[in-house]
Amino acid sequence: MKFSIDRSDLLRALSHVHTIVERRNTIPILANVLLKAEDGILFLNTTDMDLEVSESVPATVDKPGATTVAANTLYDIVRKLQDGATVSLELPAGENRMLVKSGRSDFRLGCLPVEDFPQMSRDGDMPHKFSIPASQLRMLIDRTRFAISNEETRYYLNGIFIHATESNGKQVLRAVATDAHRLARFEIPLPAGAENLTSGVIIPRKAVGEIRKLIEEAGDNIEIALSDTKMQCSFDHISLTTKLIDGTFPDYERVIPKNNDKILVINPAVFAGAVDRVSTIATEKSRAVKLTLNGKTLTLSATSPESGSASEEIEVTFDSDPVEIGFNAAYLMDVAKQMESDGCRLTLADSASPTIIQDVGDENALYVLMPMRV
Repeated sequence: MKFSIDRSDLLRALSHVHTIVERRNTIPILANVLLKAEDGILFLNTTDMDLEVSESVPATVDKPGATTVAANTLYDIVRKLQDGATVSLELPAGENRMLVKSGRSDFRLGCLPVEDFPQMSRDGDMPHKFSIPASQLRMLIDRTRFAISNEETRYYLNGIFIHATESNGKQVLRAVATDAHRLARFEIPLPAGAENLTSGVIIPRKAVGEIRKLIEEAGDNIEIALSDTKMQCSFDHISLTTKLIDGTFPDYERVIPKNNDKILVINPAVFAGAVDRVSTIATEKSRAVKLTLNGKTLTLSATSPESGSASEEIEVTFDSDPVEIGFNAAYLMDVAKQMESDGCRLTLADSASPTIIQDVGDENALYVLMPMRV
């Protein structure tokens, strides 16, 4: 095998595929990237057995062939080469070391057999196929992924649940994530082809992160294919395939309160700033901040046996009976960051019940926070 390629093209492709490779890997072949050169195209492929990323880029192929080399090592080499350089890669017949040359730089990298490289099987039909604008997929991820659980024992919460459903008389594609302390829900108009996705699928946390990084560069639509066990996202010359979480997502509708009747409207930036300042005093373990609503004033306060106490008052719109309720400050700020308008609406019941938080300018997003004792 022998081919040459522009350094910027190779670097961009490697930056997409190398991130799923774990630097400390107990299975040597999983640390490698599969390189296959033929017909003027270089194909790159990496996998961790649960997630696979593939990309193709133009290259000048003198001798077609395939091999695998250490993904992170090759990425670091190419990253450090000069801008505008051409990189030549060659695997001489009968050898197991790849020659990487650029200008006066010369590297020899150990290779492992292509036959040992695992590829996620694409056998079987993916019955749900639809296209979604990259901007909408970014929002589905950004508005929900902060609420993904990190508790491995409840593995079915370690991802984003997406499904087709009806909302206010309209068919929507809804994304939900929860860690049992907070819940994030976001929906977009249902794409054509996703109508039968009613039972839903759970996309794992790592796949969510990789998809989000890849679509940062996507300009138009993302093609999505789904089965009960796998999901594939494709755009341009990039394809990501992931296994789905084999579990049942809980009935999240049961935790969304229906009878909250106390409404607080506040500027999210002002609110987040006050929470951030007051929480400086909160105990590091609980990060608890108390909200006291009385008339047109919201008082935020925190106490700590070690640090003392803090409070701050904000003028708000609130016409209900006085309420005192506590929340995790970090959770409040995570939700506040999702608000894009100048208004944030908190719908409360009492100090022991979940609170609904919404952006007054975005009816597609809904957040639920469980209160804390303070």
